[in-house]
Amino acid sequence: MKIAILSDVHANLEALMAAIDAIGHEGVDRIVCLGDIVGYNTDPAHCVSLLREVGALCIAGNHDRAVTRQIGTDGFSARAIRAVSWTRKRLAPDVVAWLSALPLKATVGSELVVVHGALHPDIGCELVRLDNDERRLLSVQALMKHPSGARVCAYGHTHRLAVHEYRDGALLAHGGDEVALRPGSYYLINPGTIGEPRTAEHRATYMVLDTERQVLSVRRVAYDEAIPFAKTRRAGIEPRRLGSMPAPLRAAIKNGLRRIGLYEILLRAINS
Repeated sequence: MKIAILSDVHANLEALMAAIDAIGHEGVDRIVCLGDIVGYNTDPAHCVSLLREVGALCIAGNHDRAVTRQIGTDGFSARAIRAVSWTRKRLAPDVVAWLSALPLKATVGSELVVVHGALHPDIGCELVRLDNDERRLLSVQALMKHPSGARVCAYGHTHRLAVHEYRDGALLAHGGDEVALRPGSYYLINPGTIGEPRTAEHRATYMVLDTERQVLSVRRVAYDEAIPFAKTRRAGIEPRRLGSMPAPLRAAIKNGLRRIGLYEILLRAINS
């Protein structure tokens, strides 16, 4: 079986369309979305529709649950809160109902366990970030006890590509675009983000898990980032201090700031 794994679409239709088009040439058997279908960008309904159209197995992220009022927005940035409020006013009842019904965790046979944030908490798992080894080890322990017998857990939420292998009592981080899965090891994998990049890599990213070959591959897909950026600016979601600049220039500035690691810092300062 070949499984395409994507996460954190965040209502970015241009990025999702590019990724789905690329996935269509992969010959995959299943598409899995790790949540945060909505939030930050301006095409939530279209993104939901596209994922449903391709039969993706979807789970809920914290932004999905905030939009449907299943959780509050405590801890969200000002920009994220603006996006949640904007989205709530524009989703049809049937889309809200579909998002509300998404599970927090799911499995694909005995091959894969999927979550948005972390596997180990019973409550609030969509809010926990696997961004340090202490939390990763807790989720590995939960994976080792999981009734599915799966050795791979896919998670999102951090917006960063990551592959961690647990073997002989230690966690090992893997780089590169292809990882051979070893018998007896357990893996935590993060496909990065489709629609809301937080690093120098601004392309949409996803992973393909080939369960027959036991190989995990990273994919990157370019799209015109200026289009969703302009949409969020017009909607009042994007900080207005860049509003006088042309959209291509704004996108170039954002990409440059990401490359030197300043984008998130400045965004928090602007939104505070």
